[in-house]
Amino acid sequence: MSDRYVSQLTRNTIALILAGGRGARLKNMTDWRAKPAVPFGGKFRIIDFPLSNCINSGIRKIGILTQYKAHSLILHIQQGWGFLRGEFDEYVELFPAQQRIDEDSWYKGTADAIFQNIDILRTRHPKHILVLAGDHIYKMDYGAMLADHVKQNADLTIGCLEVSLEEATAFGVMHVDENRRVRAFVEKPASPPVMPGRTDTALASMGIYIFNADFLYEQLIKDADTKGSSHDFGKDIIPSVIDKYVVNAYPFLDMQTGGQSYWRDVGTIDAYWSANMELIGVNPELNLYDKTWPIWTYQEQTPPAKFVFDDEDRLGQAVDSMVSGGCVISGSKIRHSLLFSNVRVNSYSMVQDSIVLPDTTIGRHCRINKAIIEKGCEVPEGTIIGENRADDEKRFYVSPGGVALVTPEMLGQKSRYVR
Repeated sequence: MSDRYVSQLTRNTIALILAGGRGARLKNMTDWRAKPAVPFGGKFRIIDFPLSNCINSGIRKIGILTQYKAHSLILHIQQGWGFLRGEFDEYVELFPAQQRIDEDSWYKGTADAIFQNIDILRTRHPKHILVLAGDHIYKMDYGAMLADHVKQNADLTIGCLEVSLEEATAFGVMHVDENRRVRAFVEKPASPPVMPGRTDTALASMGIYIFNADFLYEQLIKDADTKGSSHDFGKDIIPSVIDKYVVNAYPFLDMQTGGQSYWRDVGTIDAYWSANMELIGVNPELNLYDKTWPIWTYQEQTPPAKFVFDDEDRLGQAVDSMVSGGCVISGSKIRHSLLFSNVRVNSYSMVQDSIVLPDTTIGRHCRINKAIIEKGCEVPEGTIIGENRADDEKRFYVSPGGVALVTPEMLGQKSRYVR
């Protein structure tokens, strides 16, 4: 299928990114921001990944549906995603919950969020609508999925992961035939249906959907009129259309190896910590240095990272780590850690297996191990984290995997920064 053909498809597609969820499993990291606005990977926000996928795929009409604690997210979009040209009908546009349909209700589900903006969508006249979650980390060419959708003459195509049967119990899972036609869709099944020809693998929904636009409008209106509906794609829309319409699964596979492509749900503290730690490896699955598929973001202008002091007992160094611009490592040691921009670590301190978010200062003589230090923290001199779980639990949130989450409020401070 020619690149020209795919570019014509992407040009007539609007992407809608669902970015209004609470993200409660990330605990205090979403006290002041929506989950898609949570920092990730040293300089990015989670939402930068689906947004970059759209831009790199040639989809440049993008709506972001916001609701829960959206100020940080809105600020990030305004600062970093205003480079598209309206003259060419390109945009990244915010669709806040604004009670367009029902003056008494905010967004009541994923399907309702789009239904409440149906009048706006109709004025744009898209041929296809791509629905995305705003809170997953991955790199994906949506153009290839869109081309498959059209080739298969589908009404709806669902992006899928190949997962083990044990993992599948946490997802919406599809039963498909040999032609990838979806025959059943079940949410978090105790006994997931297996893929054709496999005994240990199921197809799980990524929360990525391509709809023919008119078909989507029809189903949203029908769902809005259905009493008792939770107005959710996975629970209501998809099960209701499987029997009567062409609903296909699109496995998200690596083009070169044929294996499962990188995808991470960073919805818990342990998952978030692990996904960031993976980036520090010599050859991580997610390559942030890939110039053929760049991840775009708001780039704050900062000076280069600086490492100072070379004394025997006071050495500024970082090993097996990622250190962003504006950081000052002053006579301290950083091991297997990820530091976001404008972090200062003062003399005689050690940071290991940790994530330190922007604008944080770590005092002298601190020992920090397996922690997430939130934006704007001022860690007092002599603080020890990650050596005694019982002590940590008295002051901080400690995850089931033993990751200590530290926020300014836990340190008795008020953050000076928008999270």
